[in-house]
Amino acid sequence: MSLEERSQERRKRMVAHVTTSFEDAEAWDLDFWQKMSPEERLSALVAILRDVELVEAARDAAPTDEG
Repeated sequence: MSLEERSQERRKRMVAHVTTSFEDAEAWDLDFWQKMSPEERLSALVAILRDVELVEAARDAAPTDEG
């Protein structure tokens, strides 16, 4: 699956919340993750780790101003 296809699929599943305070945001976040199954939480973690790897690889490959 390409990055574009993954992005489209992620947008379909995206859940958002407008918060009124840090406490509200923390409570909503906890509730959101507790509603997920262990498999869903693990899948989210793996997706995040893959995204971090892509960003780090792109950063390493980017030209620098150094010599």
